[in-house]
Amino acid sequence: MASKGDIGWKRRDADGERIQVSAKKVGNRWLFRLRDKRYDAWQTYDEPELEDWLELLDNVRRRIARKKIPFDEEARLTATIRERYPEATL
Repeated sequence: MASKGDIGWKRRDADGERIQVSAKKVGNRWLFRLRDKRYDAWQTYDEPELEDWLELLDNVRRRIARKKIPFDEEARLTATIRERYPEATL
């Protein structure tokens, strides 16, 4: 079950199947999880794709605007994405 601090979204995988992705900030890093359907167990997602990092960044920006997340989190997350994917345009 997703908890209060989780940020979640749905997307399609490479096979066109719908999956749910969840991210949660623990300490100074983000932990991702996946599941296929609502009642399936969450599985650890150790190497998130760029698409998921960008979706998380979009969600964080929206929550910053609503004052749910500190303003400096966007800079930290952007630095993490640039470190993992230097070719990404943010």
